[in-house]
Order: sequence, then structure tokens, then C-alpha cells
Amino acid sequence: MRPTHPRIIFGLHRSRHERRLLTRALELGIQAIDTSSNYLGFQSHTTLANVAGDLLPRLTVSTKVGYFPGAQHSLAPDHLRTAAEQAASDLGREPDVVFLHNPEHSLIEAARDDLLEAACSTLADACAQGLCDRWGISSWDPRRLVVPAQRGLPRPDVLMARAGLLVSADILDAAERLAERLRPTELWGMSPFGGSTAAAVWDGFDSRIFLREPRTSTPIQAAFRAAYRLPSVGAVAVGTDNPDHLGELTDALNLEVDDNMIHQYRELLRTRSQPA
Repeated sequence: MRPTHPRIIFGLHRSRHERRLLTRALELGIQAIDTSSNYLGFQSHTTLANVAGDLLPRLTVSTKVGYFPGAQHSLAPDHLRTAAEQAASDLGREPDVVFLHNPEHSLIEAARDDLLEAACSTLADACAQGLCDRWGISSWDPRRLVVPAQRGLPRPDVLMARAGLLVSADILDAAERLAERLRPTELWGMSPFGGSTAAAVWDGFDSRIFLREPRTSTPIQAAFRAAYRLPSVGAVAVGTDNPDHLGELTDALNLEVDDNMIHQYRELLRTRSQPA
């Protein structure tokens, strides 16, 4: 078995919940998985317990609450508390991290800060009471979450936001500003390929320009490695149904990013995002 790679989290958003994938992840030293209460038609937790319950003690499990059956999203404290309790029950163990899932979906501008503070306090309290080891915020669009500095939100243990070459300048900047305001212990990235490595965009340019030694990698490996600098994150959640793809990504961790190219790319993104 390879040494543990704490910087890769096996994400289950677009991955089948198959034992062979979890077993392969463990073989590669990937010991963290990320899911959500609403994944797999709200069956992710129970499916994991059924197909890989004996593997879960060997894995660090993060999950998310905020979406509910009937295509509803809610920040109501009682809903979030119940969801956190249900996650532990369905998994057969307390999650290591419970995220507030895309809170921007239910923020009403007139009461934005109060709603966010109540939701965060609910998860912080659930964590203090033993329903999870840590809590955090996972946001697809953090622009509405950049709260005024004087607001006293609980400090999350983890903040997760989109990462990678396909993330826009304003989303990257908002994630960094939110991290500066909330001061989480860890910052994680997600969706480094914007949904799929088979998308046409990945045939349009050679992402290896972001590496110091491009000839030692594939474009997919280069794009994945660059995601750790866009924004600067300590871990990236990535999903796949191909065990070989997991191996390719773990090998990418040995590659060196050209930080000067990353800086130039960020500047280019900012320039293109400015109105003409």
C-alpha cells in the first residue's frame, strides 16, 4: 500500500458508490471520502453503510447537509440538526466533517447574515455535542457569503470551494476573501475538472504549461495539480468511476507547479472578467 495522500479526497458526487472504488482508493493511500445527504437520490449514506460499512472505520468521511427531498434547500436550524443526526445514523458512525451545503441557495438578502449565523451555529453546536468531529461550509458560489468583518460567525474547521482552471476570477477571489474572513483551519477544493475530464475544453489547450517539468505528466495530471493553486488549497475532492484514474491523480501529486504561470493566469482571468 502506498503512503497516505491526505491532499486527495475521493468525492462521490459523480461517482458510483462501489466497493471496488473505495478499496482502490485505500490501496492508493487515499483515506478520505466526501459525500452528501442528497447524493445518489438521498441514498448515499445508507448505500455506503451497506456496501462498504467495514471500510468506513478506515476512512475519513465528510458529508453535507442543506438539501432535502422535494428539491428543497433549507437553512432552518431544526432541519439541519435533524439532517446531521440522520447522517450519523445512516452511516452507522459519526461523520468526521459535516458541511453546510451551498448556504447561498437559501440566503435572503434582508436577513442574510442572521440566516447564515444561525445555520453555522447549528452545525457548530452539533459538532460540540458529538454528532461530528468537525464542521465546515461547502459553497459552489461563495460570492454571497463574504460577510461583513464585524459579524461574529462561528469559525468553521473547513471551508470547501471550487478549484481549478475552469473557475472564474470572481469565484476564486470570493473564496479567498471568505477564507480570510472566517479563518478556517483547512481550505479544500472541489470539482477540479468542472464536471468531466472528457469535456471538449480539455482538448483545447495543454494544461502542462502550468508545470515546471511538463514532459513528465499528462494534461489531466497537470490540470489536477494546478487546481491546488487555484485557489491555494490543502486538499481537493475529486470523483471518478475509473480506478486507474485515481492512480493517475495520486501520481500527479509529485509534480511541481510553476507558480509564476499560475500568477499570470490569475491576472489574465481578472483582466478578462472586467467590463469593457
